[in-house]
Amino acid sequence: MTSQAFGLDARFALAQAIATEAGAVALGYFKQRETLVVETKRDLQDVVSIADREVENLIRARVAEAHAGDGFLGEEYGLAAGDSGYTWVVDPIDGTSPFVNGMPNWCVSIAVLHKGEPVIGVICAPCHDELYAGASGIGATLNGNALKLDPSRTIRNAVTGLGSNTYVTPASVAKTVEKLLEGGGTFIRNGSGALMLAYVAAGRLVGYYEPYMHAWDCLAGYCLVKEAGGWVHPFPIEDGHLTKGAPVLAAAPGAIDDLKAIAGL
Repeated sequence: MTSQAFGLDARFALAQAIATEAGAVALGYFKQRETLVVETKRDLQDVVSIADREVENLIRARVAEAHAGDGFLGEEYGLAAGDSGYTWVVDPIDGTSPFVNGMPNWCVSIAVLHKGEPVIGVICAPCHDELYAGASGIGATLNGNALKLDPSRTIRNAVTGLGSNTYVTPASVAKTVEKLLEGGGTFIRNGSGALMLAYVAAGRLVGYYEPYMHAWDCLAGYCLVKEAGGWVHPFPIEDGHLTKGAPVLAAAPGAIDDLKAIAGL
């Protein structure tokens, strides 16, 4: 086994263990969410709680204990550079709005980049008792069962996930919905982009589009979708773009062309 393969395998095992532990901690907060102090960030829909911060601190600590030279980017506390070539990209609770409002559509999202490429993606959805895990060249699984996308699924015979936020105009979101419906598709939005990307990898959704997402929201899901046989629109990582937002699109094989046209990508 090469040193690079060993480094990937060790981090893949660690990412799954950390996601499971962090998911259990987050679920404990979820069950007592009425005691949480909820704050807003950019606007009244962009919320954060002590649960987000404590879960991110837990993940940061576990990574530092095992791989002190790895970089780390988390939604709540930003980027800490490393020198190993690996960078962890983490959203401690993606779907904080569903979380604080008592809905189960939230998850812990952990990606690992190697020299700028997403090579590990792990998403834990504690309320559903689901662990999605994928690594470059290894494949993707859901609770240990292999995921492989069906090329016969299209926007017309399956469901597409859409996301939106205040970084984009209501008119642009409405136009996307209009184009999808005109093309014979239908859609859902559950409040967690990371979880909907995991659903693309699992074949539950035929694709997911959001015009503006951050790396911590999408890179774990990107790895899962690619390893399950899907396609993803490249996310800019180099030259300081890792901490900035960009359009995100992931699709099963039979939906790529339609969704690229709908998204204008």
